[in-house]
Formats: sequence, C-alpha cells, structure tokens
Amino acid sequence: MMKKTCVALACSTLLASGAVMAADSMKVGMMTTLSGPGAGLGIDIRDGFELAVKHLGGKLGGITTEVIVADDAQNPETAKQITERFIKRDQVDIATGVVFSNIMLAVGPAFFGAETFYISANAGPSQYAGAECNPYFFNVAWQNDNLHEAMGKHVQDKGFKKVAMVAPNYPAGKDALTGFKRFYKGEVADEVYTKLGQLDYAAEIAQIRASGADALYIFLPGGMGINFIKQYSQSGMLKKTPLFAPGFSGDEDVVKAVGPAMEGVFNTSHWYREMDNPVNQRFVADFQKDTGRLPTLYASQGYDAALLIDAAVKSVGGKIEDKAAFRKALETVKAPSTRGEYHFGNNHYPVQNYYLREVVKNADGSVSNKYVGKVMDKHTDAYAKECKM
Repeated sequence: MMKKTCVALACSTLLASGAVMAADSMKVGMMTTLSGPGAGLGIDIRDGFELAVKHLGGKLGGITTEVIVADDAQNPETAKQITERFIKRDQVDIATGVVFSNIMLAVGPAFFGAETFYISANAGPSQYAGAECNPYFFNVAWQNDNLHEAMGKHVQDKGFKKVAMVAPNYPAGKDALTGFKRFYKGEVADEVYTKLGQLDYAAEIAQIRASGADALYIFLPGGMGINFIKQYSQSGMLKKTPLFAPGFSGDEDVVKAVGPAMEGVFNTSHWYREMDNPVNQRFVADFQKDTGRLPTLYASQGYDAALLIDAAVKSVGGKIEDKAAFRKALETVKAPSTRGEYHFGNNHYPVQNYYLREVVKNADGSVSNKYVGKVMDKHTDAYAKECKM
C-alpha cells in the first residue's frame, strides 16, 4: 500500500476535509508465469516492465515503486494464493503480469472486489471485454481475438480456400479461433483443440495432413508453439501447407528456439521491432543490451504497461487512492508506448493498429521477424458493444 508523509496537524486537517494525499511510495504486484512451458512469456513481460521502471529512475509517476514479483507457475490455484497475498499481506496498489486468460479469469474477481486496479500486460479474455467488463480492469495489450482477426483478414485477402486451425483448449484458445473465423470466410477444413501445455503433436499433424487444407493457422503460445512448429517442419508439412500464426506464436522467442525452419512464416502483431519512434528505439536497444535477447511483443507489452501506470499516476499528482480520478486518468491519459499511439475503448481494451510480420533469413544466416505492412487500422474488439460500463 502506498505510503504518505505529513505532519500531525496537517494530517488531521486533510483527513477532516476528506482530501486525498499524494503517495510517497507504492507497490506493484507482478504475478506472471516464470516456470513451465509458458515461462518465456512471463519472463519477457517482467523484464520489459522492469526495464521501464529502470528507465524512469525506479519511480512510476514520480513515486518510488516497489515491484513484487511472483511466479504463478501457470496454475490457477497457485495464482489465487498469490492474489490473496498481494491483496491482504502486501497490500499492492496496482497489479499486473498475468499471461494466461484462464488464470486472469480465476484471479480477476478478487482484485476487482478489493478495488485494486489490474493493468493487464497480456491476458485479454473476451469475458472482461464484454458483459463482464470491470472499472478496475485495463488491458494494455489487446483483446484475445485481435491478432487472430488480423491474420484471418490477411489469409482471406490472400485467397486461401481451405484452412485448418489448431489451438489449446482454454479461454484464449477459443477466443483465438473465433477471432480468426470472424474475418476468414473460406472453408474450415479442421478445427483442433489440444491440451493446454501439450508438447507432442504427432496425432494433430497427421489429422491436418488428412484434412486437405491449403493453409494452417495456429495459436500455440510459448513452448507449445515451439514444439509444434519443430514437429510440423520435421514432418515436411511446412513446405506443403503454409503456416500462419498470431504474433505470440511467431515471436522472437519462438523464432530463436525453432531456427531456420521458421523462415517464411507470417504472423500478426500490434508491435514490430523496427517501429520508428523514440520510445521503441530506446526500449529495443536497452532490452537487447540488458538481457542479450531480441525483445518480443510480450516484452513490449510489459514496458507499455509500466508507461501507462507512470503517465496515469503522474496525471493525478500521485493521488492514486482517489479511485475515480485514477480510473479517469487511466482511461484518458496519452501514455507514450513502444507501439505508438493507441487509446482505450469503452471497455478498457486498446483501439489500435495491427501489422503483418514475416520470419526472414538474415545475412548471418539467422532468422528474425521483419515488418511487412499494416493489416488493420484503429481496430476495436468485437465485444466492446456488450460492455455497459
């Protein structure tokens, strides 16, 4: 919980007037996935967020900030225990970091009930974008469907007639394929849902081969995607049936792990590494310098989550206990970001552009993502109209 400083007489006067004082310090609870198949995603969100705090001199909104980091191990029960600790023992002022939507749905009610603002740096379930939208939930990344919608539009525009699809059987997996189909109007040759965390895909690849699809779309984040693409390439299918993916299944962590076999894979994202703005250029250069890794979209989202908090806290003069004022600041503040300009819709999800990237071979033989072009302009998610907030 934030700390405030005042002398006794001044404090009593302020309390009597109902005034809210500026904080001297605040706590951010960073619960994310740091172990298991999804660890790379959470590590990048954490590292991106902490890089922004470092760039801001250890302060957000001019207030000294303690970031308390915890590993949910991609387990909803573990996440619930951490949430209770964040709220009751640590008394965090703001929470962030959750990667997976099933965990977000499990812990959201506790944060909202405690009136703790949650700034999602990744998980964007459709429930919280629509009928279950909440004044204490903001998503600085995207709604789960969005990157899939962008690729559905691209695959449709390219004229593929028969597409097979693969995703894990959990809320974000369902949102993914729903989003793709919202903009892809051709035939769905097969729709395969796998176990969350599955690492062997021999049966699914055989099923895709038998479907006769002329393209494949996958949403398999983290280690799931790495294993799938390796096995898909080794089966020879990658050269026969082209593979399309959202940015999180074709990001730099996946590209590095899979290697040259990913050349030619297209993926969609709201951010790309070459974005020509000062915030992004500093983020990319320093992330590589500090970690020795190319930044992923997850890292950019962690960085942007911190910049949003910084801008909103600054705009209320550090008075974050004034919940109404702080919410208004989060909704309206023009926060700098790695992706350039974006704003929140009525459901606290971003309205922003989406882009196409292609995995290409570099001069040194390595592979990495390269910007291709814009797919969607200032896109709003499909659930915003259901939000009555």
